[in-house]
Amino acid sequence: MANLSQVELQNLRHLIGAHETSYAKLTTYAEDCVDPQIKQMFTKSAQEALNTKQKLMSFLEN
Repeated sequence: MANLSQVELQNLRHLIGAHETSYAKLTTYAEDCVDPQIKQMFTKSAQEALNTKQKLMSFLEN
């Protein structure tokens, strides 16, 4: 793991949690959506939230 301070680790944990929550909510919104364009927008946003979460998680692995 990189040399991260306790505050940085705590902030990283909060960011990861926020993106995980966003992914879950956006996925649910997409599933419930009828309009194909809006469904696509929610799906794309959910994937971006998941990608960002994974990038943030990589800071913990290095």
